Order: sequence, then C-alpha cells, then structure tokens
Amino acid sequence: MNNCFIILAAGQSKRFKSKKPKQYINFKNKPLYKHSIDKVLKSGLFKYIILVLNNKNLQAARIHKSIKIITGGNERSDSSLAALKYVNKLSVKNVLIHDAARPNFSIKLVKNILNKLKKNKAVVPYIYSTDSIKYIFKKKISNLQRNKTILTQTPQGFRFKDLYKLAIVNKKKIQDESSLFIERKLKVKFIKGEIINKKITYKNDISYKAIKYGIGFDIHRLVPKRKLYLGGIQIKSQLGTLGHSDGDPVLHSIIDSILGACKMNDIGQKFSDKNIKFKNIRSTILLKRIINEIKIKNYFINNLDINIITQSPKISKYKNKMIKSISDICEISPNQINIKGKTTEKLGLIGKEKAIACEVITSVSKYD
Repeated sequence: MNNCFIILAAGQSKRFKSKKPKQYINFKNKPLYKHSIDKVLKSGLFKYIILVLNNKNLQAARIHKSIKIITGGNERSDSSLAALKYVNKLSVKNVLIHDAARPNFSIKLVKNILNKLKKNKAVVPYIYSTDSIKYIFKKKISNLQRNKTILTQTPQGFRFKDLYKLAIVNKKKIQDESSLFIERKLKVKFIKGEIINKKITYKNDISYKAIKYGIGFDIHRLVPKRKLYLGGIQIKSQLGTLGHSDGDPVLHSIIDSILGACKMNDIGQKFSDKNIKFKNIRSTILLKRIINEIKIKNYFINNLDINIITQSPKISKYKNKMIKSISDICEISPNQINIKGKTTEKLGLIGKEKAIACEVITSVSKYD
C-alpha cells in the first residue's frame, strides 16, 4: 500500500463568488474538501494523504491524525508542485491527485485507477460531453466532433517518479497533471470516469429542494430495574424507561420526526416491537440506521428542535452531552441541535415522575 493521495483545496474559487472559498462551504453537512478525505480514509488504500490548503490555521488534528496539511500556491500547478515536493521526501510508488471540488467520486473509481497503474505510468478518468462543442481560434469558431472529445476528471493517477520528473521542470500553468504527459506525447491510459463525479464550480452547482418538516413524539413509563437513556446517553436514576428497546424517548422522537420529514413511514414500521431482534437494542443503533437510509436518498438534516418533558431528572446538566451524542449519530454540527427541558408543573403521569415524554421537530432538505 505504497500509495499517496493528494487533495488540492487551495483555490480562490473566483467563479463561485462567495466570501468563503467553496472548499469550506458546507455540502451535505460537512465542508466540501472533507468528503474527499473521508472517502480516501474509508478506502484504506493510501499510506499518505496530503491536503493542500490556503488556510494555515486549519490544524491537522482537527481533521484526522494521518492527514498532512501543506500550504498551496497562487495557481493549481503551484499547489500541485508543492505537494509533489513534499511527497518526494517519502517513499511513494503511486500518487493520485484530486480536486477537492469533486466530492462525488467513488472508491470503485480509485481502485480502478490504482489497478491500471500496475501497467501504466499515467491513468486518467474521462467522460464524453453531452453538449455540442465549438473551438475558437483566431476569432473563428469551428465545430468539434462530440464523440472524439472527452472531458477529463480527477482523481488522476501516476507513477510518482515519472510525474515528479515532469513537474519539477515544468514552467507553464497547467489545468491538470495529465497535461504534462500529453504535451510531451507520453502515453496516458484513459479509463471510463463517472457521470456523478462532477466538479462544483458555481453556487448553483450545489442545489437542493425545498425544506420539509417532520414531527416526532414519544412517551415511556418510568419503572424500577430499568436503565434511563435520554438522547443516547445513560442518566443516573433509580427509575428507567419501560420499552421494547432501551426506551430512549428522545432518540425515538428524533427517528419519527426524520421519517415524517422524509415521508418514510414511522418507527413502528421500521422497528416493530413484535420483532425479537430489537429487544433491548440501543436506540443509537436504530437512529444510525435511519441516518444511513436518508443519506442514500440524498436527504440531509437542517436542524433538530427537541423538547424533553420530564419532572425529574433536570435536563440542563445533561444537555451538552446529549447534543454531542445526537450530533455524532446524525453527522451534523451541534449548532444544528436545540434541546429544551420542560415540566408539566407536577400534573399527570409526567408530573408525578411516572413517565418521560419527548417531542421533536426536524427540518430536512434534499440534494438533487
């Protein structure tokens, strides 16, 4: 596994027209550049991962301990060369270079590139254009044959030594590393790319549908000899909630509100209390399953507003721990979660400390 993955994220994003460079813009609940990092880490195919940024204050510890962050240059080719110079200090056979503005590449594509590098010095994915293409030369416009014109993508793979020899002597601005091979008429292996692997260039490249809302409610009796779980954490208490699972009313309400917003039925249909495999199961596991399901359908959570209705225990001292637990499971920022503790002024079952209830409103959106 003597491979290195370079992520270029030092661009100025002039065409994106935002005060914040696009690589730091949230896309599906995390910064754009982090999608590439997470995917590469998940692949387990790379000994080294280099992230090229223009922000020196972003520390590696805030991302992952195995990520090396270096500062890029004014142009893409400057950033690429800075990364290659750093990699030259390491013992690397293959290097893949990727633009952080392409978050939707697949691990399958990465594996294909590495496989083709066994017999090739340069491997580049491509797709055919779906548009008619014209070429302007000396103010004259000519037609190009669409079936003979390709659009190259990243990641692009190279034998490191071969790429480094070309990059270190190059004096021109280049749009991608394969240009170094093509200009010198060196062989490049072109492989089929992915339609979904689009580059985010303009603001409207990140589009999503209208916000939708869902409501969740749950109530559980408090009984002896049961543990009390609220928001995914265990609360010290002489009484616990009675339920088929661990009886966490907060996570159950969150699940139902998410399912309602995404029009995906309800918790009873997903996790029936007649099914023995859900007996005493942690609700953290159930919520995680729902999060994975909505991700497949391209939904993402905007925010959660949570009311925990209980006479005892008091919620205030557990609030931050619950928010941390929920944010980790839902893969959202703690800033997207609000928890409020409510009582019933000692009225009813809740007021007599015989039950705990929770209600949640969730808003979601869906990426196209």
